[in-house]
Amino acid sequence: MKVAVRKAVGAKRPAFQARVDHWSSRLRVRPAQVRIQTMTRKWASCSSRGCVTFSGDLLEQPTAFQDYVITHELLHLRIRNHGKLFTATLKAYLRGNRWAARSLRGVTK
Repeated sequence: MKVAVRKAVGAKRPAFQARVDHWSSRLRVRPAQVRIQTMTRKWASCSSRGCVTFSGDLLEQPTAFQDYVITHELLHLRIRNHGKLFTATLKAYLRGNRWAARSLRGVTK
């Protein structure tokens, strides 16, 4: 089972990495490292050292949801909390994205 998951992630990784690069450029941030790995409880995380980790399962989700998660995590490189500034900035970058109006708290993995 893990081999099949790795193959699926491997095939989709270049397109996903291109999306991460696109959003990094738009947000003017540079993650120290971008990783894709198995995550059982979260879609992604951002460390204080600038490492952004995404769940391999995210690559199977719709592009609009991927964009939301990518933007959300990369924005943490500029704004570390989920305050009003973070929420407003996220919504400004993702106008028209249906996930931008929602919170990840309501979206379970």
